[in-house]
Amino acid sequence: MARIRTAKDVSRKEVILKAAAALFREKGYKAASMRDLAERVGVEAASLYNHIRSKSELLHDICFDVANIFGEYINQVETSDKKPIEKLEILLRFHIQQMIKNFQEVYVSDREWRYLENPYLSNFQSQRRNYRRRFAAIIEQGIESGDINRIDASTAVLIVLHAVSGIESWHRSTHKISGEELEENMITILIDGLKK
Repeated sequence: MARIRTAKDVSRKEVILKAAAALFREKGYKAASMRDLAERVGVEAASLYNHIRSKSELLHDICFDVANIFGEYINQVETSDKKPIEKLEILLRFHIQQMIKNFQEVYVSDREWRYLENPYLSNFQSQRRNYRRRFAAIIEQGIESGDINRIDASTAVLIVLHAVSGIESWHRSTHKISGEELEENMITILIDGLKK
């Protein structure tokens, strides 16, 4: 029987999660099957259950791994001694880099989370709302300090996050600029648009 091939310092579960993220992005969580996933990693479908309990466990792990990465990062940004506009730029660059480097996982976490089962679904929704509130609070601090234009912070967060989510089309483009150029262009447009 075939075994899941792994690189050094990478577990079989991590290989399965990476393949599941790619599959869920391409087919959607609902349409993706365990048989599809088994083919991706080169094993029999039954062998997957030696490493995971279910397809829903994979979605849970992908979504919460991404949420935890963003949660830990915003903790660092919030507690730094940077000005609010600088915090916003640092946070936005992180979002862009995650969409470029960990696209499959971030995409699935952003689009397929609605298929999580409760209590995980409500927990994840709560984390998303809390994250957006914290993001908006940084913008509000910038407005109060006079560095950011007077705008509705919640609306600004939605616009910024939707713009970053649009990096999906950059991934599909056949004639695209580099990831570094994309990041600089987005920072120029989004951060300069907020600056007072």
